[in-house]
Amino acid sequence: MSFRVRIAAIALFLFWFTGRLLAQQPVSWHDPSPHNIEFVTVDDNVKLEVLDWGGSGRPLVLLAGFGDTAHVFDDFAAKLTSTNHVYGITRRGFGASSHPDSGYSADRLGDDVLAVFDALKLERPILVGHSFAGEELSSVGTRYPQRIAGLIYLEAAYDEAYYSPSLGDYDIDLPELKKKLEQLQAAKEPKVKHQLIEELLQTDLPLFERDLDELRKMTPELPSPPRSTAEDRKNIDAWQSRQKRNDGVAMPESELRQQYEVSNTGVVGSKKPTVDDQLFLAGFQKYTDIRVPVLAIFASPHDWGPFLENNPTAHEAMKPGESAMAARVEAFETGVPSAHVVRLPNANHYVFLSNEADVLREMRAFIATLR
Repeated sequence: MSFRVRIAAIALFLFWFTGRLLAQQPVSWHDPSPHNIEFVTVDDNVKLEVLDWGGSGRPLVLLAGFGDTAHVFDDFAAKLTSTNHVYGITRRGFGASSHPDSGYSADRLGDDVLAVFDALKLERPILVGHSFAGEELSSVGTRYPQRIAGLIYLEAAYDEAYYSPSLGDYDIDLPELKKKLEQLQAAKEPKVKHQLIEELLQTDLPLFERDLDELRKMTPELPSPPRSTAEDRKNIDAWQSRQKRNDGVAMPESELRQQYEVSNTGVVGSKKPTVDDQLFLAGFQKYTDIRVPVLAIFASPHDWGPFLENNPTAHEAMKPGESAMAARVEAFETGVPSAHVVRLPNANHYVFLSNEADVLREMRAFIATLR
């Protein structure tokens, strides 16, 4: 065998062997959603992840629910680009956005959204929010209605988004009650003490009693799903199957990778760290005066997923909470005259995942009316 033939044979063998090794190595995952990613500075040392799916037409900005990132919309957003230029924002404290120790009041989070508008030069976009994001929608819509064309609440127009004086809200009323009790404790003049006592007896304490009763309804004792197994965590598909089995819907893979540690071989690990929930709970604010065009889509009644729905005891325990949420829907519909309220029976809280076609239809009809 000539020298050249021998070298060629060795090279061919090395190429084959290297290819075999590479074929056995895990392939790094790339988000298939057609978006660009940039980071926008919104505050001192605070940057937010912003996704841009492109599209034409009026800007439309998506805000995720509590604990989620903008990637939760990776599948949904692409359905909107034919009529709008679609963006998504991951709020501070989650995902790839900054995790500062402060800045979690509702209005500060609303200011973060406005800072993204400014950075991207978005003129009167449509602001869409899921779940907890309702407080950011109401913050912007209440303080700066001229900055937006409309608001779309996706299962988001509950306590954080709209304060009903007749129903109250535990997380908002508790700090005010504490403040008044402190004032009573510090009061020295009998006249001031008497006035505070009367206010507490006539207004604050009866309202807070209603808050506690509603809190009891909204937090029933429910069974926990079975602990995840190694089989559940072996890959993303298995984890999504577990989510559907328990919750009725599954997150996009990109969102799961934002929330969980995932190994190079696809094994789903522990939850990634986020900021303390109490920072957000302490930042709730009262919003009662929303004067922009509004679409509010509710799951009413809810489908809470196979695990709870198929448990007769749990299903019965959730009925008082479901009634309380229905009262919130009615309060929002009455208190926000500009709102078009849509109830989707037996939809999941992640209504844009469980009832995508319904949500898209309602959104498109509403967007067509905006000026």
